[in-house]
Amino acid sequence: MTPLHVSAFTLTNALGAGQASTLDALRQEKSGLRPCDLSEASLETWIGRVDGVEDVRLPATLRDFDCRNHRLALLALEQDGFMDAVAATVARVGAARVALFLGTSTSGIGETEAAYRQLGADGRLPDSFHFHQTHNLFALSEFCRRVLGLRGPASTISTACSSSAKVFAMAWRHIEAGLCDAAVVGGVDSLCLTTLYGFRSLELVSRQPCRPWDKDRDGISIGEAAGFALLTRADSGEPALSLMGYGETSDAYHMSAPHPEGAGAALAIRRALDRAGLTADAIDYVNLHGTSTPANDAAEDKAVLSVLGPNVRCSSTKGATGHTLGAAGITEAAICCLSIQHGLVPASIGTRQIDPELKLRIVRQAESRPVRFALTNSLGFGGSNSSLIFGVPA
Repeated sequence: MTPLHVSAFTLTNALGAGQASTLDALRQEKSGLRPCDLSEASLETWIGRVDGVEDVRLPATLRDFDCRNHRLALLALEQDGFMDAVAATVARVGAARVALFLGTSTSGIGETEAAYRQLGADGRLPDSFHFHQTHNLFALSEFCRRVLGLRGPASTISTACSSSAKVFAMAWRHIEAGLCDAAVVGGVDSLCLTTLYGFRSLELVSRQPCRPWDKDRDGISIGEAAGFALLTRADSGEPALSLMGYGETSDAYHMSAPHPEGAGAALAIRRALDRAGLTADAIDYVNLHGTSTPANDAAEDKAVLSVLGPNVRCSSTKGATGHTLGAAGITEAAICCLSIQHGLVPASIGTRQIDPELKLRIVRQAESRPVRFALTNSLGFGGSNSSLIFGVPA
């Protein structure tokens, strides 16, 4: 496939707001996880909460959109000169030629949770509750569309943990079809009671900071995050950071458990390699989905091993950010971009003793080394798999 230039990107998560915060933390092998301190939640678990979200104020014209998810989105949009980069692209190609594709799993469901705690005696939700501007899945895209002044195609993808990885594929298809000249892609998911208690009911939440690939791993640490990237047609001239390939599959194996052999995940990786025109040995680093649950890590280990072999450097960064669910794809795509730009292979933070049953080469300490091509996996509930390859083409 024809690569797309990653003209700009930004990320905000438990490690901080903007690229520099995440990069510095990864270099120093810091984690942003903390004991659960989310209001209304009384769970013995660790979370990746973003500081300062409560203090963000939306423009007066968008007050009906006010919710934690959109505050987090705005906080991220304001980092790394991202809005200026989008504005420059709009000035060049026109607002109607810039598309917007975002992923989320729960959108602004926190507002709905709060509204149900305020039910009137007649069973009516409070008048202050605006479902269509907060909880509705398209609310995120509509909010960001207004903030960025875009008028091109727009859509929200909600496929659990693969949501904000699949947006890259959607953007490439739209640009290739001539429906737009550029696309803003990304995802936002914020902490809420639904995911915290929902994953606990599935017995998937750990009481300790998550430990990907560890022999004693016992569940996820839920986090929140927002991230965005601006994709444009690759200009002739100097090689630039690009989306090189993508692969998408659907296992349809089980509602919440992965295919035990990682069949769909392996196929997604192969498809990404094929689209990028790369062989397995070209990949310098794999950012694993690495949720820290026994079944998911085991299945992904088999999938990556079957396609890329045992020697490629791998790590999961969820021990630093938590599992950010619908924002995991964009968060880890952005980390891959940082790895390429700064020659860094991040460590698998939280991993103490690697499970002897798992065979991948897990990086335990951050390494400074050239990374030309990086692959990231996002594997969602129901077997929705997405693999992305970023790199600098020759």
